[in-house]
Amino acid sequence: MPIFHRCHVSNQLESGNPLAGKKLYFGVMAEGSSEMLAAVFRRLGVEACVTPPSDSRTLELGGKVTSGDECYPAKVVLGDLFRVIQEPGFDPARAAFFVPTTDGPCRFGQYVPSLKKVLRQAGYSQIEIISPTDKNGYADLGNLADRFVRMVWRAVVASDTIHRLLLKTRPYETTPGAADHAFQESLLDLCETVESGCDDPGCQLRSLVESLTRARNRFRGISISDDPDVPLIGVVGEIFCRLNTFSNEDLIRRLESYGAEVSLSHISEWIYYTNNEQRRRLRLVGRTLSLEMLGSLVREHFQKSDEHALLAPFREDFEGHDEPQVEEVIKLAWPYLPASGVIGEMVLSTGLAAYHALHGADGVIDISPFTCMNGIVSEAIYPRVSRDYGGIPIRNFYFDGTQSDLDRDLGIYLELARSYREKKTFKSPHRNRQVEPKRAESKVRPAVSTLKEPAFAFWEGRGIEASEAVSDGETTD
Repeated sequence: MPIFHRCHVSNQLESGNPLAGKKLYFGVMAEGSSEMLAAVFRRLGVEACVTPPSDSRTLELGGKVTSGDECYPAKVVLGDLFRVIQEPGFDPARAAFFVPTTDGPCRFGQYVPSLKKVLRQAGYSQIEIISPTDKNGYADLGNLADRFVRMVWRAVVASDTIHRLLLKTRPYETTPGAADHAFQESLLDLCETVESGCDDPGCQLRSLVESLTRARNRFRGISISDDPDVPLIGVVGEIFCRLNTFSNEDLIRRLESYGAEVSLSHISEWIYYTNNEQRRRLRLVGRTLSLEMLGSLVREHFQKSDEHALLAPFREDFEGHDEPQVEEVIKLAWPYLPASGVIGEMVLSTGLAAYHALHGADGVIDISPFTCMNGIVSEAIYPRVSRDYGGIPIRNFYFDGTQSDLDRDLGIYLELARSYREKKTFKSPHRNRQVEPKRAESKVRPAVSTLKEPAFAFWEGRGIEASEAVSDGETTD
C-alpha cells in the first residue's frame, strides 16, 4: 500500500507556528515508524509525508553530495531527500526536512549540520531542517511540543508492535505474503487512527489499543505451519542499518528464506536507553535530586504506562517473545563494555548478544554500516561473548551499498547456527505460540522465550555474584 503518498491534512496550524505552511518530509528508517511519525504530524495539522522507497537513484544522488567519510546511513538519508528535491512541483520555499539528532560518539550527531551545508552548497538554503530536541524545549515545533512528545512515543510503540507480529509470523506462514499483507493493513489502520482520532490522551490511547487489537486479529487469522527446528537468530547493531531494509539488503527477509526466525531490536529500546543514560549522567554530576531527574523519571513512568496499555492485547501472542528491559541489557554488557565508560549502540549490541544467548537464540548477527565505530568495537568484543556463552555464533555484517555474496555468507552462517543449536547450553523452555481457545486446534509454532531463572544465572553459575557484574557504586535505574 502506497502509504508514503499520504500527505493530506485537515487540521490547521496557528499562523505563528514555525511549521505553518510547510510541507514536512520524513526519510524512511524502520518499516512503519516513519509512516506513523508522519501521521502524528498530520494529526497536529502539518502537511507531512515520507520519502518514497529507496532505490539505486538514492545511492547515486547520495554519492554526489557526500565525500565518503560519512557513514552509509548518511548517504541513504541524503540521497532520499535529494530525490524529493528533484520531484516535479517541489517547492523549496515550503519544504522542511525532518532529521533527528543525538549526542554521543556516533556520526549521526553531525547529520543536521552536514545536511545544512550540503543544501546551502546546492542552492537550497531556504529548505528548513526540523530536528526537535528536549535541549531547546522542542522549539522547532512551537505550541505543538506538548502533544508531540507523547503522541510520538505511542506511535513508536504501536509501529514496533506490529513489526514484532510480522517477524514472529512471517517465517511460518503457509500462504506467502499473508503476513506482509496483514502488516500493511495494520499500518494503514494505525495511521488512519492517529490522523482521525481525538486529542484527549485517554481517548487517543483507547483508539490505538482498538487498532492494535484489530492488527492482532489479522495476524491470528494467518495460517501457520509447525516447524520446531526453525533456528532463532537475534539481530543487533547500528539502529538505522539494522532497521532499514534497503541499507541491509533486506537481510532479515533473506534469513527467513533460509528457514530462520529473527528477533530484532526495535526503536523503543533506544529511547529507553537514552532515558537511562540521561539519569546516569545526572547522578555522575551529583544531580540525583534535581528537576531534570524528576522530569526523566516522570516521562519514563508515562512511557511505560502507555506501553503497558498498548501491549495489553498481546499478552498471549508475545508470551515467549518478551523484549528485554534496557537495565538488564546494560548489566549483561557490563563485564565487556561498562556503561560508565562507554556509551551508545556498542553497549546495547554487546548486552543483547548475551541476552539472546541466555534466552535460547541459536545465533546473533550484528548489522552495521561499513566503518561504523559501534560495529567495530562490538566485533572486537563478540569472541569473548561467544566463548562465555557456550560458543554461540556471532557474525558482523557490514554494509556500504556495494554488492557482496550475502546469500552465500548467510547460508554458511545458518549452518553454524544449526550446529550450535544441537549443543547449546542455554535452552528456551517456552518456544510455543499461544493461541486463543477458539483456534486451539491450529498448529503450534515455535517462539522465543524469557528464561524463568534470574538474568544473571550465567554469572552466578561461575561463582560470581550478580551484583559483581556491575561496578561498585554504579547503579542503573
